Amino acid sequence: MKISIITVCYNSEKTIEDTIHSVLAQTYKDYEYLIIDGASKDRTLEIVGKYLNDPRVRLVSEKDKGLYDAMNKGIALATGDVIANINSDDVLYDENVFQTVVDHFDDNTDIVYADVLYCDEKLEKTVRNYISGQKNSDAWCPAHPSMYVRRKVFEKLGNYNISYRICADYDFMVRCNINDINYRYVRQYFVKMRYGGASNGLKGYLKNFKECYVVLKKNGISFPLLHTVYRSLRTIVQLIMK
Repeated sequence: MKISIITVCYNSEKTIEDTIHSVLAQTYKDYEYLIIDGASKDRTLEIVGKYLNDPRVRLVSEKDKGLYDAMNKGIALATGDVIANINSDDVLYDENVFQTVVDHFDDNTDIVYADVLYCDEKLEKTVRNYISGQKNSDAWCPAHPSMYVRRKVFEKLGNYNISYRICADYDFMVRCNINDINYRYVRQYFVKMRYGGASNGLKGYLKNFKECYVVLKKNGISFPLLHTVYRSLRTIVQLIMK
């Protein structure tokens, strides 16, 4: 089973080398690594360039229409049986993540997913413990950076909807839920994420809340406001219970 890993980046000189190291350190070797850069103006391209002698690493650098447009570019280029994203400021939890993923796929599994740790800038202190858990409704949302998705799921449901600025990944997951995609949950961590980004902070939470509500409503999920409130409360509980 070949895995395609996509890292989207833009001006990521401070963190992307950590991300690259975590991918290239994997014990499972049948993978390709697609780095989709948005025409960075800092040292990102210089740093990535050091790893282009590895035949598994491919770089595309050009302007894009945002994070999800860049992810879609990566999906279009991917040749693996399974596709996943690792952000340019995050790292894989350990060197055995890919092997664990492959070990949990079978003929009836469309997506393997797990848990994620949100950490401080140095990836040392836990800020939030994101426990994905088992699917419990069509509004349910596993940790997106932990998801390894068969290519056929994208072919069936389409890629990320770039009309969403923050929650296109959530929209994709909801579409998976309502189309009876088969998940397999691995009760361990796949990723360490630096806490931050467009969906964090008060303004970020408000934007996230509004977009999540729109996602649920447009996908025909009953009681979209109730589900969105529940999702927000669950986040708060995870922050408190870290």
